Amino acid sequence: MSSIPLDIDTLPYFNPNVDRRVAIITGGNSGIGFYTVLHLYLHGYVVYIASRSKSRCLKSINELEYRASQMRLLGQGSNPQQHSFNEAAGTNANSEVSQRSVGEVHYLEMDLSNLQSIVNAVETFKLKERYLHLLINNAGAMALPYTKTVDDFEIQLQTNFISPFLLTLKLLPILERTSDTFPDIEPRPRVIYLSSFGHQFAFRYFNLKTVLDYRPNFILTWIRYGVAKTAGIHFIKMLALRNPKVLCISVHPGLIMNTNVFAYWTNLPIVGIIFWCLFQIFAWVFGVSSEQGALEVIRCSLNPRLSVEENNGKYFGSNGKELQPSKVANDMDYAARTWIWTVHELSKRGFVIPGA
Repeated sequence: MSSIPLDIDTLPYFNPNVDRRVAIITGGNSGIGFYTVLHLYLHGYVVYIASRSKSRCLKSINELEYRASQMRLLGQGSNPQQHSFNEAAGTNANSEVSQRSVGEVHYLEMDLSNLQSIVNAVETFKLKERYLHLLINNAGAMALPYTKTVDDFEIQLQTNFISPFLLTLKLLPILERTSDTFPDIEPRPRVIYLSSFGHQFAFRYFNLKTVLDYRPNFILTWIRYGVAKTAGIHFIKMLALRNPKVLCISVHPGLIMNTNVFAYWTNLPIVGIIFWCLFQIFAWVFGVSSEQGALEVIRCSLNPRLSVEENNGKYFGSNGKELQPSKVANDMDYAARTWIWTVHELSKRGFVIPGA
């Protein structure tokens, strides 16, 4: 089934005092991630926000808890600003909702530009939780100048693909254990990967070995971004093929233009003003808000009608519609090469994944 309910109120709520549901989301302290965490929290989930900055994350958690309490108290959203949020998010804090117990939100230290940090975070999580029901690979990097990480990967490739690959495979045994322990659980344990229209920028000839450190950087940065996001779709398709116990899907949340992902370009001297104007115009014509983008993620995360048998490895877009990614992203031969290359590169750096 490729249709997903549009009304977020139809998605299941779990009383955390009775049914503990656990989620991890990367980059959940801002943008789409913030609103995704907010809705998971309101639906009773215990959410771990994986982030570099503890101070920013804790500040975000305080704001999130405040917003959640206001939404539950305001009923139909009598506050104009709150009403605007409720209308965008599709959540009305009616009397039933106001009586619900909310979940929990915790900080999990993780830096996607450092692979060892990911391994450490997984070990920390395993000391706190035995089960994991939902992993959302939300964090990403876009339109950055060519930079190498401490692990000697291009920054966009590592943040948007290599790190989610390693994180997911390290957490996969816990996701599978959850599926085995609770065979009738709904929604099924799942992995969500936030994709982007930008994956279309990848070359028709797809090759992760290509350095792409040339001028003009403003053009090449988008191609590097497209390659990374295409590789992410490849990963989800291969993971779905190899691990049928967990539902793995890619989600395109829409063109989110009002985040800080373009900060590098808008902060450039003189030309930064031009870039800022262009991004604002593009956002006004084509963009959607972070709240709206988060709804697409929540629908795919919580909808019990999505099944491993019918939906594993698929790609969803706005209003929960199944989409077809680019030909390169949809090519399973490329996907297999992406998997093999990534496992090899991680192994070279001492990150061995049994069975991968």
